[in-house]
Amino acid sequence: MMMILAWLPFYPLISFALLIVFQRQLSWQLASVISVTTVFLSAISSGYLMWQLTFNDVSSLSVNLWQWFTLTSFDTGATHPVNIAFYLDRLSAVMVCVVSGVGFLIHCFAAAYMKEDPHFHRFMAYMNLFLVAMLLLVLADNLVLLYLGWEGVGLCSFLLIGFWYEVPENAAAARKAFIMTRIGDTALVIGLLLLFTSLNSLEINTLNTLAQGEWPLTEQRTFWITLLLLGGAVGKSAQLPLQTWLPDAMAGPTPVSALIHAATMVTAGVYLIARMHNVFIQSPEVMTLIAWIGALTLLLAGITALVQSDIKRILAYSTMSQIGYMMLALGAGAWSAGVFHLMTHAFFKALLFLTAGAVIYALHHQQNIFKMGGLLKRLPVESAFFIVGLACLVALPGTSGFFSKEAIIGHLWQSPTAGPIFWWLAIIGALITSIYSCRLFFLAFMGSARENISIVKNDGVLIKGSLSLLVILSLLGGWLNIDLTSVFQPLTTQMMKQEPSWLHSVAVATPFIGIAFSWWFFREYRLGHTTKIAQSYQRIEINRFKRWCYSGLGFDTLYTQLVVVPFTFIAKVNRKDLIDQLVMLCAWYAKLLRDVAASLQNGLLRWYAAAFACGLILWLGAWLV
Repeated sequence: MMMILAWLPFYPLISFALLIVFQRQLSWQLASVISVTTVFLSAISSGYLMWQLTFNDVSSLSVNLWQWFTLTSFDTGATHPVNIAFYLDRLSAVMVCVVSGVGFLIHCFAAAYMKEDPHFHRFMAYMNLFLVAMLLLVLADNLVLLYLGWEGVGLCSFLLIGFWYEVPENAAAARKAFIMTRIGDTALVIGLLLLFTSLNSLEINTLNTLAQGEWPLTEQRTFWITLLLLGGAVGKSAQLPLQTWLPDAMAGPTPVSALIHAATMVTAGVYLIARMHNVFIQSPEVMTLIAWIGALTLLLAGITALVQSDIKRILAYSTMSQIGYMMLALGAGAWSAGVFHLMTHAFFKALLFLTAGAVIYALHHQQNIFKMGGLLKRLPVESAFFIVGLACLVALPGTSGFFSKEAIIGHLWQSPTAGPIFWWLAIIGALITSIYSCRLFFLAFMGSARENISIVKNDGVLIKGSLSLLVILSLLGGWLNIDLTSVFQPLTTQMMKQEPSWLHSVAVATPFIGIAFSWWFFREYRLGHTTKIAQSYQRIEINRFKRWCYSGLGFDTLYTQLVVVPFTFIAKVNRKDLIDQLVMLCAWYAKLLRDVAASLQNGLLRWYAAAFACGLILWLGAWLV
């Protein structure tokens, strides 16, 4: 088992190296086989290791590959080795299965979807490299190796969002994602430095064990450390206030949206908090802050999704919203429920994104839902897949989304770090989710076609096969709730509140209330009234409130005024760069001295004798004085 664990990230790494070295010398078939097969090996290995952890008496596995470097303590001068070592318990096993399993299906889809792209080999190489970085992040037994994977997924995200960099908007979206996530990454690295200077260790198990015993740090130091770690998680998981990069990241190819910005990378922040849960428990204030961030992001993203016109941007905002649920669960101490929703969300969101990609391809890359319509008749198979994904998203009973979302909402009322107000916010979020999901479905799939576009059929086995497997996982994933009680310790129950009897009924009924409201409110969308739909589309541009919601509640404008405009002003004022001028002044003096010295070396004997005489006179004068 140790060898299997050790090889997990290296299968896709081999594929990356082969694709980058040989590139177009490989045929599409050979490149696809290499890329997909290596991910399949990782997925099979992950499944086997999960089986061993679940059904055999094995609590965890670890393997130490080699020593990377050493860190020296500031206080004692002692050295601490930092190893390339992997650690697998049930938490990391769930993540590894999600990353490699869903990643395998997305790779299958991508092999067919990107077949005609002239840079197919480079695209698949980047996808493989992303999986390597994500697996390193999840399997790391210390925070330094985790940070290496953390930065690796950031780099791959930049490369894949800007894959079609010839379009300026795509390059701008990649740059924006890179800068916004760097803000969070900076907070994370400061938090890691603070952790090491305080505890002389960055091994995850050591830190969690210390937190379970007598936590040696002061309350204030713990608060700042957990707050900085939260900053890293917020940036990577696109939560308030660093959420603005995710909708623009939809500029990348659709498989990228499914893999990086729905199923895996954006959940890295959730994983970080869950992995360091014992440390976060030491700071209840930060736990409550996590719950607030999750709840507010959940509502913000839901409201914004209500007025979007691009099918991928609607799904992007719904991703932010669902990750808000995960953050809400972590803040409430419902660790298992948060990780459970992470897993089910990966299934149905990958299904939604990939089906949306199939629809976009069939409609000649049309992404505006106001220009679609009638897809239920024209693309019945894709429509059925999309309905399954939406049913999971709105948490209809029996679907995977229902089980995981109910598990979260069921913990909120009694949580000592959350409470009734967070329960109500989660219910409102569920109501909004069902409304924007119905709006999307009515506009794109019901009524009649609003543009006379011929359908491009893509019945490839890779596309239909991967979508079919995701449908099965989305429907049955709720029964795969892995027992994580051996990983997580529960929060104290001393502050628990009495739970009303009607809570569960209201939570189950909420999606149906949203569907009933949408059935009545979006009647014109449902019946396909072309004139009314066109007027609604125009109102997004004209109505100020809708325009404000459409722009993500104005966060981009706010950041532009607070950061970009002052920075641009300072850059213009300092156009000649004051620091650069000081450096250039030193260079000018150095050049002047060189010229003077060079002029003295003229080869004239009389000049040298005169200079010698002058020097001797000066020396005698100084000696006599």
